[in-house]
Amino acid sequence: MQSDQPGFPYRRIIDDLRSAILTGQFAPGERLASEWKLAQTYQASRPTVRRAIAVLRGEGLVVTRQGQGAFVRSLPLVRLRVTGADYRRHRRDGVPGFNAQVIEQGQRPEQRLLATESIGASEEVANHLGLDAGSAVVVRRRLFLVNDQPVARCDSYYPLGMAAGTQIAENVRIRGGVLSYIENPDGPIRRVAARSVDELSARLPTLLEAEELGLASGVPVVRILRTVFDIDDTPIEFQESIASADRHEFHYEVNMQ
Repeated sequence: MQSDQPGFPYRRIIDDLRSAILTGQFAPGERLASEWKLAQTYQASRPTVRRAIAVLRGEGLVVTRQGQGAFVRSLPLVRLRVTGADYRRHRRDGVPGFNAQVIEQGQRPEQRLLATESIGASEEVANHLGLDAGSAVVVRRRLFLVNDQPVARCDSYYPLGMAAGTQIAENVRIRGGVLSYIENPDGPIRRVAARSVDELSARLPTLLEAEELGLASGVPVVRILRTVFDIDDTPIEFQESIASADRHEFHYEVNMQ
């Protein structure tokens, strides 16, 4: 293939830079060569280089800064391993699973409580909690961050009959997480989580989700629906999480007993 064929420099710039970024030849935050330098290297025009960089920006691989150039996007990567052993270990340590795993990976976690509300359950929420549609539930809305960058949005739902009069229904952070509070043998609920069921699907984000998670154009999200059951196989928690697909790896092996 000759370099004067239509589209050749354009595609080669995209493919070469994408490969270099994904294989780690360029470090997160590293500045790419200037448009002039790339144009010289690939014997292409600067508008061609600019279009190629725009493709990489749309893929979420680079960010551009006015007057400074293009930089490899710096992203926290969260490897979430869900196993019964990990759940119990984090439970004993009194640390929520997300926080514990992010810390173990040398990063800084934060769970930001956005709101706590009592609402009528949608049909989906009701089905997962074994309730009638419209039944009263408590929802706790949170934003998960790693190194100050948002990585996921999570809404957790609880039957009002279980949550009423407890910290779950209050707009306060709960040390160790809600499941730790539910399982506390000296607490008001004293139920034991036995298993969870997760349903994952991928799609493009809504405009609000893209804004909340700071997603580049074209970056999908993973929608995770998790239902947690107690030892009597009664649902005690239902979560809907929207996670940025470019910032997560998932490993599930769930047996909480």
